[in-house]
Amino acid sequence: MNDAADLASLDEHQLRSLAAELMQQLHVRDEQIRAKDEAIRTRDILVDKLQFELGYLRRIRFGRISEQLDATQFRLFEEDTLADAAAIEAELERIVTPKQAPGARQPRRLPLPETLPRIEIRHDPKDLNCVCGCRLECIGEDATEKLAYVPGVFSVERHLRGRWLCRQCERITQKEMPPHIIDKGIATPGLLAHVLVSKFGDHLPLNRLQGIYARQGVTLPISTLSDWVGQCGVQLQPLVDALKAELMKCDILHADETALQVLKHRKDKAGSHRAYLWVYASTRYDDLKAVVYDLTESRSGQHCRTFLGDWQGKLICDDYAGYKACFAQGITELGCMAHARRKFFEVFASNKSPVAGHALDSIKALYRIERKAGRLKADDRRRLRQKRAVPILDALHVWLRQQRELVPPGSAIANAIDYSLRRWQALTRYVDDGHAVIDNNHCENLVRPVALGRKNWLFAGSLRAGQRAAAVMSLIQSAVLNGHDPYAYLKDVLTRLPTTKHKDIGELLPHNWRPAQG
Repeated sequence: MNDAADLASLDEHQLRSLAAELMQQLHVRDEQIRAKDEAIRTRDILVDKLQFELGYLRRIRFGRISEQLDATQFRLFEEDTLADAAAIEAELERIVTPKQAPGARQPRRLPLPETLPRIEIRHDPKDLNCVCGCRLECIGEDATEKLAYVPGVFSVERHLRGRWLCRQCERITQKEMPPHIIDKGIATPGLLAHVLVSKFGDHLPLNRLQGIYARQGVTLPISTLSDWVGQCGVQLQPLVDALKAELMKCDILHADETALQVLKHRKDKAGSHRAYLWVYASTRYDDLKAVVYDLTESRSGQHCRTFLGDWQGKLICDDYAGYKACFAQGITELGCMAHARRKFFEVFASNKSPVAGHALDSIKALYRIERKAGRLKADDRRRLRQKRAVPILDALHVWLRQQRELVPPGSAIANAIDYSLRRWQALTRYVDDGHAVIDNNHCENLVRPVALGRKNWLFAGSLRAGQRAAAVMSLIQSAVLNGHDPYAYLKDVLTRLPTTKHKDIGELLPHNWRPAQG
């Protein structure tokens, strides 16, 4: 219907239908325009936020705050600041592609040491026949050098890409470089994996790692190492998000938290505040072996509720009040018998209290049952607990209530008894579920690497740096839980990630990972 004559031939019903169709098309187009406008507005807000944060990091690095730190603090502060800047720049590159100004100077890269062995890797076309039918002729090649690292040994990968010419049609063929986790970077995935495992698995600050590399004949600036850490953190984040999604499918989770000092910048003053690293993990009886760390600004229970979202299951935790709101929203509380035992042990260690000793003997009997139950399947485990653990728990409960009336109010033993009686229902729920565990020790063991890191790092340079550490540690510790060498795991993941489609990213999760063949 392109002209008035066509419209004139239509009756009233057809005209109404045509008008309705056109209105619907206009409505759909308006919705598309509004959605695009909203996406652009959201992107612009994010870009402004990241650009502001990037500018702020650059100012504080050379400002009065940095001058107030001693040498050790400054090195750690600079590492995280540089890594944060690299991470922000990587995020900005994902959102907008900056235009290179004509004649703009590229950062100068130091040549790789000539003393290092060279390993040549050729990238040539598989078919040396041109599309016109003639044989291609090599007329030159381009070489790209990348710094490789096998623990203890540096080498240089020399990637050679021949330029092949067809004399008849003058067509030049050259194979592209394989995609890399850091575009145009000199570090191979093996070297990047070693840096990440050293910093977040072995808890070495980058300045110490720099010294180790220097003794092996390779000088790498702290800024370069920090840049690698920041960019790898951004690239690995989708993998961590996918790991969290898998963890949220578990019916039972461990939870714990520990303090971590984070450097805080306030105007012209340097200081630190206590942030908290939350740990969420599957149980040892779950098929999924995974742990996810989450760094937050405080110990508020809201952070736990935000992380868990609409998850409904059983949460194994201590008596911290921050978890209570989760239980009010439908999550079932499972207590930690190890915490109850610890209360009695502290009393017994100080004054050899017979009441504490009897309680310890009863709890010891429960753990003997658990050692046997650990070798059974879930249904058999529940039946064993019902038969042998329930009578011990019932007798202990009655005895504790009796003793509470006899011990002095406010005494250490009274406090120990009160802790168990107050949490009795949570402490004993494990006997009704063969998939549940008796304590939260598994999660506490996953907190210990953080305590070691605290001694070496002293603090995280920023909240962003702490969150990046939490993300990488989630992958490293999950790899360890699944029996993988974290270096081999990260090396393979960093190699395959650039070519892995988003729908296939689950194949790179620690519990699904298999080394690439060939």
